[in-house]
Amino acid sequence: MNDTVPVFDGHNDILYRLLMAPEAREAIWLTGEGRGHLDLPRMRAGGFAGGLFAIYVPTPSTADADVDAIDALMDRPPYAVELPGQLALGPSQVVALEQAGHLMWMARASGGAFRLCRSAAEIEAARAEGVIAGVMHMEGAEAIDPACDALHAFHAMGLRSLGPVWSRPTAFGHGVPFRFPGDPDTGPGLTEAGKRLIATCNALRILVDLSHLNAKGFDDVARISDAPLVASHSNAHAVTPSTRNLTDRQLDAIRESGGLVGLNFATVFLRPDGRRDPAMGWEPVLRHLDHLIGRLGEDHVGFGSDFDGATVPQGIGDVAGLPRLIAALRAHGYDAGLIRKMAWDNWLSVLRRTWGG
Repeated sequence: MNDTVPVFDGHNDILYRLLMAPEAREAIWLTGEGRGHLDLPRMRAGGFAGGLFAIYVPTPSTADADVDAIDALMDRPPYAVELPGQLALGPSQVVALEQAGHLMWMARASGGAFRLCRSAAEIEAARAEGVIAGVMHMEGAEAIDPACDALHAFHAMGLRSLGPVWSRPTAFGHGVPFRFPGDPDTGPGLTEAGKRLIATCNALRILVDLSHLNAKGFDDVARISDAPLVASHSNAHAVTPSTRNLTDRQLDAIRESGGLVGLNFATVFLRPDGRRDPAMGWEPVLRHLDHLIGRLGEDHVGFGSDFDGATVPQGIGDVAGLPRLIAALRAHGYDAGLIRKMAWDNWLSVLRRTWGG
């Protein structure tokens, strides 16, 4: 590593990039091919010391033209993005297994620079050795069957964090659609299978990620779960009224549970106008952090970048820009102790309390 502030990041989508271009994975991961937000050299340069690596099952019919059309909508709010329905279990499991394999390959191919970790103690040991810690996360439980048998299998592979939904419905609940302006109260709560999923995650000590879940589903998790409430990559609805952002009522519930919110770097969830344009200063980032800290307290806010899954502010650019973010936080008046909490300590604390040990 170097002398930059070490960062634990609550969400990234590099596994999706590898899924889309498996033939180029050595260039994408080991040397960097000049695109995307993450690769091993830039992670080391930027102080990225660990994070949750998301397994995400894309909609099979999604084409580049569809992505471009969604991006165009997000360039001109207001918008309401229509998303497809529930995906089939079998094909979703194939895709999820492929991405789990990519994550394991990343560790093998890194020459000891990157390690798959299953506990907070393993993450801390990796940091002490200058090794980047990767934790297997699932963004949307399309690959999990309603009986949760596959959950046990993925847990044995290293899965330690799971979001019941992306923005599509699953067998377990309903995600919020992408709307601006909008409110996260967009549909029904968890299904009976969803309630069983939360209980099984608690039993296995798998973190339940509330990002993307709608308001009634959030409330169901808060009522059922015995673990801290965590939203790995979400922002403040009071600052940017997107369906993906958390209301003050939700932030209060997270605080009361001893949980955490990871600040999402996606411009559409940071900018008060909801636009995707990366040409923005630090003010929206700082407004969200000020609000989150004011509502949650200093011990319950972290980072959840959404690198490789979103457009991020030009001031950050990619993972090598994390030191610029840290410098902006210092200039805003955050002291070294608070920055250390947000960058590393708060995530490790909530993971330790969720996983045990």
